[in-house]
Amino acid sequence: MSDIVLRRRWHTVAEVAEMLGYGETKVRMAIISGELKSVKDGKLRRILPEWVDEYVALKVSESEQD
Repeated sequence: MSDIVLRRRWHTVAEVAEMLGYGETKVRMAIISGELKSVKDGKLRRILPEWVDEYVALKVSESEQD
């Protein structure tokens, strides 16, 4: 018997908020401002894992400039 590991292809706003330790409103504001990429899927927003990584890298680089 083999173990199958499923990896999420994209995340909801709520999942990203939980991953980053943010509230959903802060994640939505990052999307609106263009800092965090997302795609619309029906009425919902979806965020690819690499876009979360890019957002984190952006925040790190901004903090290093201060």
